[in-house]
Amino acid sequence: MLALAIETSCDDTAAAVVDTDLHVHSSVIESSIDQHRAFGGVVPELAGRAHLTTVGPVVRRALLDAGLDPHAPAIDVVAVTSGPGLIGSLLIGLSAAKAYALAWGKPFVGVNHLEGHLFAPLLEQPNLEWPMVTLLVSGGHSMIVLQHGPGQHEVLGETIDDAAGEAYDKVARWLGLPYPGGPEIDRLAATGDAKALKLPVSMTGEDFDFSFSGLKTAVVRATEKQADVALADVAASFQAAVAEQLLRKLRRVLEGRDVKGVALAGGVAANSALRVGVSELAASFGVPAYLPTLKMCTDNAAMIGAAGLYRFATDGASTFDLSARPNWPLADVL
Repeated sequence: MLALAIETSCDDTAAAVVDTDLHVHSSVIESSIDQHRAFGGVVPELAGRAHLTTVGPVVRRALLDAGLDPHAPAIDVVAVTSGPGLIGSLLIGLSAAKAYALAWGKPFVGVNHLEGHLFAPLLEQPNLEWPMVTLLVSGGHSMIVLQHGPGQHEVLGETIDDAAGEAYDKVARWLGLPYPGGPEIDRLAATGDAKALKLPVSMTGEDFDFSFSGLKTAVVRATEKQADVALADVAASFQAAVAEQLLRKLRRVLEGRDVKGVALAGGVAANSALRVGVSELAASFGVPAYLPTLKMCTDNAAMIGAAGLYRFATDGASTFDLSARPNWPLADVL
């Protein structure tokens, strides 16, 4: 079975062709990040307008790259992100998916974007052993998920305020760094002293939830008091505090649960400190670490295709009155 997948949850327009063996026949991503950089973050209206102009050409390229006829492709289902995300962006992708499905006489299925991220490791490591724990960290979400199998997940904890990626962007903006802030802070941190600033690590209790809003404020206060501290040292100190909180919670899960692997997913999975930390933590418990390649960290349609094929096989097609769900929790996906 072959799926055409469309992803437009935020600012990237993506399309891919994926089969039930989780082979990616094509994957195309068109970024509109240059339009948002001047504003220090994603502007929803600009993102929506960009999707309007790019979704058609991106889908066509994905079909051609997969060797399919763009006018009557030999696909079996159209998968599309229907939430969570920016409402305007989601509606563009959802409307396009419905139009393609109707035009070609194919079923379509709405996919939870976060569940898509959980399927990303499977596209590169199809023989994963279960159960496994996944640390899903992005610009909008930070959570620990226990996966008993594909599509069988239990949210153990999540952020109660800012996501880790959001904190990166806010701290970068305070430091005068360009958007997106994550890669810039990661680059600077490589040459900085992580002990230069004494920053707090929040949420030290027994649960698995995160909080990064206070850390952002702590960076602001610390740099106001120590105005002469090197930018690289600030970056390294902040990054170390983020990683410590994430890894501390992940360690607690590994201490209490019998899992056969640890996976990292989401945009912040590209962060070098987190990748090293997860690898070392997994090794200390004698289980493999599944780190996605950088192209699988960012939003992409291949992961939506993989999740969509699973949902189509287990739950069937979505109805054409399906609407976008900008605040669709992963815990509601059963």
